[in-house]
Amino acid sequence: MSGKFTWTRRGEWLELMPGKLPMREGQDRLDAAAAWLEEGLQAPPKLLRRLRAEGGVKLAGDRLRLLAFPARASQYAPLEAELPLLYEDDFCLVVHKPAGLKVHPDGSEGSASRVTSAPPDTLANRVAGWFAGRGEPIAAAHIHRLDEFTSGPVLFAKNEYAHLKLDEAMSRKEIGRTYIAFVQGIVSPRLKVIDQPIGRDRHHNQRRRVSPGGKPAVTHVELLEVFPKHDVSLVRLTLETGRTHQIRVHLSAEGHPLVGDALYGGSTKWLSHQALHGERLSFPHPLSGEAVEVDDPWPPALTRLRDLFS
Repeated sequence: MSGKFTWTRRGEWLELMPGKLPMREGQDRLDAAAAWLEEGLQAPPKLLRRLRAEGGVKLAGDRLRLLAFPARASQYAPLEAELPLLYEDDFCLVVHKPAGLKVHPDGSEGSASRVTSAPPDTLANRVAGWFAGRGEPIAAAHIHRLDEFTSGPVLFAKNEYAHLKLDEAMSRKEIGRTYIAFVQGIVSPRLKVIDQPIGRDRHHNQRRRVSPGGKPAVTHVELLEVFPKHDVSLVRLTLETGRTHQIRVHLSAEGHPLVGDALYGGSTKWLSHQALHGERLSFPHPLSGEAVEVDDPWPPALTRLRDLFS
């Protein structure tokens, strides 16, 4: 992002003070402002064109106004429930997802919800309920997912501007996700990177597997601690790609299935689900581009597991 600017929110409008706008021959000030938004601020071009056509870009003196926060209804039915917030500003929301909660409805919740007329209990419904409870018409969109039984931080965009920018960041691999996991066996310190393509398992609808014809998948591994008495290791994992079940598939393929992960060969004698937690999320802020890092403390179940193994 080039140049410095200040900004503030005024209701539905984002007010920017970009300083002196560079003017090209034949440009009026609004054209120059739109060019600065696209080139200097790197605002999403399609969104800018639509907002200009709808009167959503305005100039008042040295103040440039962008209709960035219009009222929008969520596609998810609001549900009032616990929602631990990790980070929030006008553009982004990061919340903790506990193990056992889906990020969004997938249709399997349907029958019970239809009988009771209650919204399904997913993270997206809880987020919708959080904003409804505050009287804020915000349609938050999740930018990435976690498996149902993986805990950790999930990033939501609070408006279309943020959604488009964060989707771009995800496609450019600028959103960092770091996990910790307890795995079976003593992991070699030489295991640093697992670079194995992942595809569907044609023998099992829910499973994925390492497959030469699969999509590229890279997981970085750092050995943190070993527990020889229980033949268990604690590892930190960083994703370079985001394939379905990537960590679980990769570690299992290396002979180190996650503790509790019965689907991929892990034992459930200590835990009934995979011992996997997202401990950190990092992303470029959609407006400023500055790095944002959000930590998510270990859930009690994994703290107890570490105490048990120690």
